[in-house]
Amino acid sequence: MTRRYDVMAVGAHPDDVEVFMGGTVAKLGRMGYSFLLVDLCSGEPARYGRPGERAEQARRAAGILGAERITLDLQDRMIRDTPEARIAVAELIRMHRPRIVFTSEGSGVHPDHAAVTHIVTNGVFYARLPKWDALPGGAALADTEPHEIDRLFFGHCRMEGPWSRFDFAVDVSEFYDVKLAALAAYEAVFGDDQGGLVDRYAAEDRYVGSLVGVRYAEAFKARAPLLVADPAVFSRVRYG
Repeated sequence: MTRRYDVMAVGAHPDDVEVFMGGTVAKLGRMGYSFLLVDLCSGEPARYGRPGERAEQARRAAGILGAERITLDLQDRMIRDTPEARIAVAELIRMHRPRIVFTSEGSGVHPDHAAVTHIVTNGVFYARLPKWDALPGGAALADTEPHEIDRLFFGHCRMEGPWSRFDFAVDVSEFYDVKLAALAAYEAVFGDDQGGLVDRYAAEDRYVGSLVGVRYAEAFKARAPLLVADPAVFSRVRYG
């Protein structure tokens, strides 16, 4: 029987999810949520390292975070929002039936990051629709039941400009060493002159944390307005 996961996070490449929400993955895992990471491609050719090394490092990083990982077969640098890509994501959603889906919000500095935003948004929509039997490429969805998730959230793609506002932040201070350990697994990405990128990521997480009164936090936007039954669930922040 296919395993169900509480949460699914989709990135264009291995390390993308770790960058924009590695602390959140670690935190939710320790809280008992099951977590599936999905990479749209293998990240090859990697800037550093031998062929296949990035995939090995991605598996190691997922283990550090306490998550499972799946890699799709799209091509790095050439990812596009196509019906085929949407169906591939929708199929995973229907198979694993997560309550919450995360991806990054990209506007085009890296075309793969711009594409993943639309692929996931459209894949979430496809996943809820029935009657795929007669549609081109629909066979992958014809044997699975429709599934409508509870929420779709977007993390900040670190190749894009800063956000002026976000909808909520997750305090990841207690789990930041786990996030850094997961990023350190990616020697094929952050080797040589790229090592300073991790310091930049930490600076953004510290800045977001400063806005909400904690040491480190990761920021997110919601696809639709946030709705709570009890407004007391929100944590206290300085100045209200």
